[in-house]
Amino acid sequence: MPKAFSIRSGGSPADRALVPAADADHHCESRHDLSRRAFLGTTGMLFAWAAAPRLARAEGRDPRLLVVVLRGALDGLSFAAPVGDPAYAGLRGAIALQASGDNAARQLDGFFALHPAMPQLHGLYQAKQAVIVHAVASPYRERSHFDGQDLLESGTEKLGFHDSGWLNRALQTLAPGDRIARRPAIGVGPLVPLVARGRAPVMAWQPQTLPPAGDDLSNRLIALYRHTDPALAEILERRADRDVGKVTTEGARRQTAYVVQALTGAASFLARPDGPRVGALALDGFDTHANEGGATGQLANRLAAIDQALGEARTILGPAWNETVIAFVTEFGRTARVNGTEGTDHGTATVAVLAGGAVKGGRVVADWPGLAPADLHEGRDLKPTTDLRAVLKGVLRDHLAADPRQLAETVFPGSLAIRPMDGLIG
Repeated sequence: MPKAFSIRSGGSPADRALVPAADADHHCESRHDLSRRAFLGTTGMLFAWAAAPRLARAEGRDPRLLVVVLRGALDGLSFAAPVGDPAYAGLRGAIALQASGDNAARQLDGFFALHPAMPQLHGLYQAKQAVIVHAVASPYRERSHFDGQDLLESGTEKLGFHDSGWLNRALQTLAPGDRIARRPAIGVGPLVPLVARGRAPVMAWQPQTLPPAGDDLSNRLIALYRHTDPALAEILERRADRDVGKVTTEGARRQTAYVVQALTGAASFLARPDGPRVGALALDGFDTHANEGGATGQLANRLAAIDQALGEARTILGPAWNETVIAFVTEFGRTARVNGTEGTDHGTATVAVLAGGAVKGGRVVADWPGLAPADLHEGRDLKPTTDLRAVLKGVLRDHLAADPRQLAETVFPGSLAIRPMDGLIG
């Protein structure tokens, strides 16, 4: 089996040296064991940068696609607040965003307003380079982070062991001579996200700044020890409950530094004339059960970090920005009602966001279900009206020229009835 490689931190991302990593081990666990992401290495061959083909830019399009997985379940009702829905303010209570006044949400279309922590994204929206798809969800309808993330990244409808992700399988369907297929993708982070794993070649790169341990890591440890050491699991759970929602200044600084390095590092690779054209990374920290905050606070800090990184990535990509799509996705949303600790619990529908010069933007795409009690999913969540796979299929078909039949049968198996969404790419 070929050795895996990762790119050593230090210096500019595209010039960092490659060092051997341990061979990847594959483990099949039950649904309730520690997520396989803690054990799986990158599947497929990871190529040294020097071995990657140096391809000249040809005539015609040269698209780039970066998939950013926001783990923990992003609150779509705070990301793009439906301030025009009469039930919104009452459900959200102390964390409701305001349409006017200090720290007001940024108006999008008169009904939806963007979180005030995201001026860069708002500027892209106004420049018609960003689309927000609301009331969107994967096929998953339960509320387990582990299962939700696995189905989101694998692109399948069934729970179980998945050793490849939909993005990697999409690369496998492209013609062998395609400039995208002839280059390794880039996977960013301590482990390459599942969405990018598979038989298509993937390079791994780790930012110099390590992500701070957060709720996602705590939940995974608790799930592991619940089966092997219940007493320790109980101690960890009590500590997690005590500390939930606490964000130290140092922790927030490290989180922002990691987000910026991860996203701009990926952009540096995609910007190279001979570099990858497809990449993926995952960001933790969106499990806002307590002290979520409204215009300011815990979630606002996370969104501000993403917004800063997005602005810097646009600068790094330069002319390549015009042929770039950055897709932000999450495993599910959060409850419509604020809970007793001024947070939100695991929900269903949320938002998906596309940003980039290749996006036909300036729109919120939504078949809005409403937030009245009778309109909520199971009486508690924003009801899903758009399948996330339709959004992703539309991007893959119109941006990477992926075959629709392959998208339905191989990339997102069992999704023949889900039509690709039209009009997302300019």
